[in-house]
Amino acid sequence: FSVLVTFAPIWVPLFLLYFFWFFWVLYVRANFFKKQDYTVLVVKLPREILKSPLAMESVFMGLHQSGGEATWFDRSILGKTRTSFSLEIASIEGEIRFFIRTRAFWKEVVESQIYAQYPEVEVVEAEDYTKMVDFDLKNIAVWGCDFKLKKPDPYPIKTYVDYGLDKDPKEEFKVDPMAPMIEHFGSIGKGEQLWIQFMIRVNKDEKKKLGTLFGKTGWKDEAQDEVNKLMKRDPKTKSSKELSPAGFQIMPNLSKGEQEIISAIERSITKLGFDVGMRGIYLAEKDKFRPVNIVGLLGVIKQFNSNTLNQFSPARYMIPFNYAWQDYKNTLQNRARRRVFDAYRRRSYFHYPYKTPPFVLNTEELATMYHFPGSNVKTPTISRVPSKKSEAPSDLPI
Repeated sequence: FSVLVTFAPIWVPLFLLYFFWFFWVLYVRANFFKKQDYTVLVVKLPREILKSPLAMESVFMGLHQSGGEATWFDRSILGKTRTSFSLEIASIEGEIRFFIRTRAFWKEVVESQIYAQYPEVEVVEAEDYTKMVDFDLKNIAVWGCDFKLKKPDPYPIKTYVDYGLDKDPKEEFKVDPMAPMIEHFGSIGKGEQLWIQFMIRVNKDEKKKLGTLFGKTGWKDEAQDEVNKLMKRDPKTKSSKELSPAGFQIMPNLSKGEQEIISAIERSITKLGFDVGMRGIYLAEKDKFRPVNIVGLLGVIKQFNSNTLNQFSPARYMIPFNYAWQDYKNTLQNRARRRVFDAYRRRSYFHYPYKTPPFVLNTEELATMYHFPGSNVKTPTISRVPSKKSEAPSDLPI
């Protein structure tokens, strides 16, 4: 205590400066967000889409935009942030729609990237469907959670390449990893809604490096560290840590599974990366709420899990309690319901008020989890345009 008092003239001003700076950045950033105009785009699908998820991967490459916060002045004085996009799939009483929520400034960019790969679709502005829900826990029941990766970011999930969709098989032979999700979303009834959201922004090397005060690291550096661990290599010399009695390096005898893991990690980091926040919500009128749809929401994510690489798991918000007295009158659960719903509606993940550590997915992984399904997905309630667009004949009279 006496030491603290002695050095108070040093640490108290520093603490107050940090306190002021923290809230100053919050203020200027909130002011920046307030000035932005946002738009919600709905993508209306044609009856047939014959392209593989590789087309959607090309869309994400075009959305890999890191501008807006290039300098310290932009970030800390003006409160600017690089843009984020919210990719959403919503089932409203069984009718499935694909949404993209973005700043109005990026509307034309999003449209052009989608039309470049999917000229048959229609992209139109729509009302924000989340604002059409009257959030009153007396009338509706809500369950929601965020998702996280079980292993470090460099370990990829199961992608469309693993399902053979990179080879563009015939439509009747395609196994679309999104099909179980679409089918489950289409099975809910009147008074029920299922939403899933992927918040994305360009990944930068912003993660704090362990063992340093100001050092930063990124997912590609983490990938190299994981490869070094698997191969038992010294990270500085890239040589084996194991030596023979004569002093020669002993190359690790890797199993076929370990070789495949290393190959998958190295292939994953060759593609562009996004910070991702993933969130799902099930809500319904109280008399129509069916807990089996919670199980279904968690189950459809398993299509992207790999036993040897990476998997998704629920992370926060609706954590169950074992005994009634742990949550008196559902106080904590109701607070979690309000928070997860508000976080979804605000599309808040990378910044306050619901700042949460994101994970990293590359364009291939994102395209696996969010793409426009082809005609092999037969769910009748998926929203599709009744007719196919085509150009007018060139010989029409003027």
